[in-house]
Amino acid sequence: MFKFLNVKPEIFGIDINDLSLRIVKLQKRGSSFRLVSYNDVDIPAGIVKEGVIQNEDSLAKIIVEASKNVNGKRLDTEYVVVSLPEEKSFSQVIQMPRMSEKELRLAVPFEAENYIPLPINKVYIDFQVIETKEKNPNHLDILINVMPKPIVDSYISCFKKAGLTPCILEVESQAIVRAFTKNGKMENPVIFVDFGETKTSLIIYAENSIRFTVTLSISSTQLTEAISQKMGLSFNQAEKIKFKNGFDPKNNDTFEILRPIIKKLSIEIKKYIDFYKGHSSHDYFPANSNIEKIILCGGGSNLNGIGDFLFKELGIKTEIGDPFFNISKKYKFFPEKRALSFTTAIGSALRGVSDTYLNSYSDNK
Repeated sequence: MFKFLNVKPEIFGIDINDLSLRIVKLQKRGSSFRLVSYNDVDIPAGIVKEGVIQNEDSLAKIIVEASKNVNGKRLDTEYVVVSLPEEKSFSQVIQMPRMSEKELRLAVPFEAENYIPLPINKVYIDFQVIETKEKNPNHLDILINVMPKPIVDSYISCFKKAGLTPCILEVESQAIVRAFTKNGKMENPVIFVDFGETKTSLIIYAENSIRFTVTLSISSTQLTEAISQKMGLSFNQAEKIKFKNGFDPKNNDTFEILRPIIKKLSIEIKKYIDFYKGHSSHDYFPANSNIEKIILCGGGSNLNGIGDFLFKELGIKTEIGDPFFNISKKYKFFPEKRALSFTTAIGSALRGVSDTYLNSYSDNK
């Protein structure tokens, strides 16, 4: 939604969810990127709720402290790429007649009004042209991302209170996809499953574009709470048991506690895969293309056995994503076991250092 056109300041990425804040700063060296700074801090419950900032002043103080106390190289820039809450966004693939970028900037908001669930004057619109395998001479496929103005404005206000300049704002799904693709390209359709602390996001990606996203209430925290309640343990004790035992039938007690929740996740994934299949012959999705793979990310994906279970339930190849897919792994100070929790922050940081991603269409404020 925001971008610099003629200057290239150093930019880092920040990912904020209801319970944590993560910072990543990358540095470009030739054609590769390396990690130079990171941080991971807790956000007390109630400051952010379902992606909406409830207390700007408190969050601003957390951002200030987290930025000052990063691991690795000190942050010496005020510019930041900010991820916006997926659950508050709306995405849609639309078609437009072929026209210039300037014409698109004027025309897309008018066309988008036919699709979005909110009045056009109450939202910000971000869009990009989808490069399809077979270019249609008559129209362009356009991915629009829409976010309510109060949500965006509150994030901008909060970061300004923290002394930072949010030069790029984008929804989480864009950052997640960027972390796992080379220049935004992936040959076959996949579904990304971001299994996080407080929610799960499903992202269907085909022909080098996000095609559909949905947010589920199923979360890693929900698994921990189930163990805590069933076994009479504190939350922290249950969290340790969860990752120690994993989702393994051999650990019968925890497996049976977690099974209904993860089974529900598999049912939801299947529902949206079926939705994709049912619409793949229409313009909304590419024709005759099946989802080839499930890629897991988010901190909850560290649960041993979850990938195997989803594969058995869905019959689709399932793998744990590598958030450092685009990054040189010559780092010693980063806790690699927590990498999946940093997926969105890494994707945002890549946007800040990659020339490719600084040259996309946007509806600037």
